[in-house]
Amino acid sequence: MIGPASGESIEAARRRLRGFAVRTPLVPLEIAERAQPVSLKLETLPPEGSFKIRGAGSAITAAPRERLSKGVYTASAGNMAQGVAWCARALGVPCTVIVPDHAPAAKISAVERLGAAIIRVPLARWWQVLVERSYPGQDGLFVHPVSDPEVMAGNATIASEILEDAPDTDTVLVPFGGGGLACGIASGLRARGSSARVIACEVETAAPFAASLRAGHPCTVDRTASFVDGIGIGSLLEEMWPLASTMLGGSVVSSVASIAAAVRFMAERAHVIAEGAGAASLAAAMSGTVAGGHIVCIVSGGSINLAALATILQGGVPSV
Repeated sequence: MIGPASGESIEAARRRLRGFAVRTPLVPLEIAERAQPVSLKLETLPPEGSFKIRGAGSAITAAPRERLSKGVYTASAGNMAQGVAWCARALGVPCTVIVPDHAPAAKISAVERLGAAIIRVPLARWWQVLVERSYPGQDGLFVHPVSDPEVMAGNATIASEILEDAPDTDTVLVPFGGGGLACGIASGLRARGSSARVIACEVETAAPFAASLRAGHPCTVDRTASFVDGIGIGSLLEEMWPLASTMLGGSVVSSVASIAAAVRFMAERAHVIAEGAGAASLAAAMSGTVAGGHIVCIVSGGSINLAALATILQGGVPSV
C-alpha cells in the first residue's frame, strides 16, 4: 500500500534535485470575482516545461548508478516523458518512453529532441504498462509517472516551497491526472504541519476521481479527446485510491471552455503560457465554487500546441 511521503524523504528528494529542478516562483494574480488572494505556482518554468522533472529527477537520482546501466523508461503521454528524458540525458543514460497513440505531437517531438526512443501503443496497452509497471524488452529502471514513492517525494517538494513563500496558504488547487502530483503536495503539506487542503482539478471530458468519490471506489469513465491532454485519462489506478480519497479534499470539474478561458486569462494578466492541464487549477479558482482564504493554483505545465494556443488567444476553444 502506498503511503504519504515522509518529511525525511521529501527533504532527501529536495537535496538530490539541486541542479535538476529549479525553485519556481509563487506569483499573485488578481481575480475580480474573488476578494481572497490567489497565487500561481509556476511549474511551467523548469527546463522541460513542467513539474514532472521533480518526480523524474527524484526517482532516477535515488537509484544506484549500477541500476541505471541499462537505461530508464517510463509510460507517459508527454510531460513525464520529457522529465525522464531530460534527467536521463543529464546523467548520460539511455531513455525509452512508452506513449499512447493519442499523445500530442508537440510533446512527442520534445521527447525526441531530448534523445529518448519512442514506442507507440494503443491507449489500453499503455494503461496496462502503468498497471503492470513493466513492458516487454525493457530491462532498465521503470519510472512510474504516478505511484512511485520517490516520484511523489519529488512532487512534494512543491509544497515545501509554497509554505516557505506563503505560510498562510489555505487551499491548493492541483491538476489531477493520476494523482501523483496532488497526493505528493498533500503529503508535503502534512509533513510540514500545514492544515491547507488540496483539491483535485479535473476536466469534464474525463473526471475519474470525481466519479470515484461519488461511487466510493476507483472508477473508469468514458474519455473524450480535447486540447486538455495532460489530465483526463479516464481511469484511476487502484493503488492511488486509498491515498487520494483520504488526503484530498474533493474534486472540481471544469469545462473545456472554462479551461481555455483560464489559459487566456493567464496569458493576458500574468504573461504566463500554460497548457490545458496546467490551467485547470485556475479554472477551478475562477469558477467561484472554491471557498477559503489564500488559494494557490498549481500551474503544472506549459507544453501547449501553438495552434491551440493561437485559437485560445483569439477567443476560441480548440477542438483537440
